[in-house]
Amino acid sequence: MKALFSGLRGRAHECRPLPFVFDDDRLQAIARAHGEGYKRQTPFPHTVIDEFLPGAVADELLKRFPPPDARFWFDWKTGDTVNQPRKLGLRHIRRLDGADPFLFSVLFAFNSYPFIHFLETLTGIDGLIPDPHYHGGGLHQILPGGQLNVHADFNYLKKLRLYRRVNVFYYLNRDWKREYRGYLELWSRDMARCVRSLSPDFNRLVVFSTDDYSYHGHPEPLACPQGVTRKSLAAYYYTREGCETQLEPHSTLWQHRPENP
Repeated sequence: MKALFSGLRGRAHECRPLPFVFDDDRLQAIARAHGEGYKRQTPFPHTVIDEFLPGAVADELLKRFPPPDARFWFDWKTGDTVNQPRKLGLRHIRRLDGADPFLFSVLFAFNSYPFIHFLETLTGIDGLIPDPHYHGGGLHQILPGGQLNVHADFNYLKKLRLYRRVNVFYYLNRDWKREYRGYLELWSRDMARCVRSLSPDFNRLVVFSTDDYSYHGHPEPLACPQGVTRKSLAAYYYTREGCETQLEPHSTLWQHRPENP
């Protein structure tokens, strides 16, 4: 079986990762194994794949993940302080100018043909188009006390004139404890209950189809100790036409949870 990535090589004291490359055959096997279950999941199609990347690659990615004080983070406190406080992100790939080349290679791999092919086989959605700008995506880091209230995402990328169809979250949180909170919650269409709660575990991939009712978030403020953050990679995928459960183009649709979900 081919390797899922290009490998790591170099002297023991000087690790020089090769550019990260997905293997198409391997990803197709994973997609076929999860495809039928994906379509049957509730409250909307989704899947969870643990140990998604080879351990050496995941370890290297975590090692090189930028600390909260890195210069290129965008602090969302300058925007929406109610729904997503204490959240660091990129907003646009250009903010990574001068960053570790290995991070670039990983982000580019998630926009490459093998991964797009994987998503199309997994989701059954043809003609998926990645966002080279990583608008709103890329690397995310939530600080202690931070949260992301339940919402359905913006459904139209104006710059590229495309409709959002698939979300991908890849997590890099080793030994995440339940008491830290920060679980990804998937909510019912009527916002009556949380249908599934997913721990943001190390080397875990979550994929789900998006429409105007794919309500999700991690609304409980992080209770992790100082020095611990919630780390993830987010990528979004689009098509030329929207689906039947999408309304006219809109921004994020924030939701209110019931008092006793």
